Amino acid sequence: MIVFRQMEVGDYAVFAYLIGDPEAGEAAVVDPADGVDQLIAVAEKNRLKIRYILNTHGHVDHVMGNAEMKQKTGAKIIIHEDEAPYLTKIGDFWLEMFQARKSPPADELLADGDIFRVGRYEWKVIHTPGHTPGGICLYNLDHGVCLTGDTLFVGSVGRTDGPKASWPQLFDSIERKLLVLPDKTEIFPGHNYGMSPTSTIGHERVFNPFLNGSLPADIL
Repeated sequence: MIVFRQMEVGDYAVFAYLIGDPEAGEAAVVDPADGVDQLIAVAEKNRLKIRYILNTHGHVDHVMGNAEMKQKTGAKIIIHEDEAPYLTKIGDFWLEMFQARKSPPADELLADGDIFRVGRYEWKVIHTPGHTPGGICLYNLDHGVCLTGDTLFVGSVGRTDGPKASWPQLFDSIERKLLVLPDKTEIFPGHNYGMSPTSTIGHERVFNPFLNGSLPADIL
């Protein structure tokens, strides 16, 4: 049975995720922004060794626990190939603002369509640029689960006011790569910003105001 935990960590409503296979005894942590000891404790309780650190994108609020997690577990840092350069380029201004440690560089790179395995469980890498150039979502077909990072939230979408962000690109990513998933697919976002911590693709297609045309065009 897969171990899957959604955990809100730190001061910025970030969701970190623990994914593990008890039979293989290994786990991955997605976006360990904070709460490193808590994540490790949950893994150890389930007899799991954290071997991988997966980042959905390289913004400081999602990668600021990378250094501590890697130091304490020896896990490999894995991120999309278009996002990897930003891990080590986070400026002192942002590090000071978030009271964060700079992430070590990536150990392995991902590309769109790759299959990432945690023990027996396979997660498809879906490249969803727009919030950042190398943002990704992780989709598990067997369990009908998609980790959507800062691409798609419950009732909202990722910001596109950054220097490398693009609203047309983000909308295209959501429309072509996420809304094509089965309606019952449960989404697990990168922040606890919505009315609930999870949603479904079908619900967001109908009720998300950024996707159903209910917002004025000049807001987008």
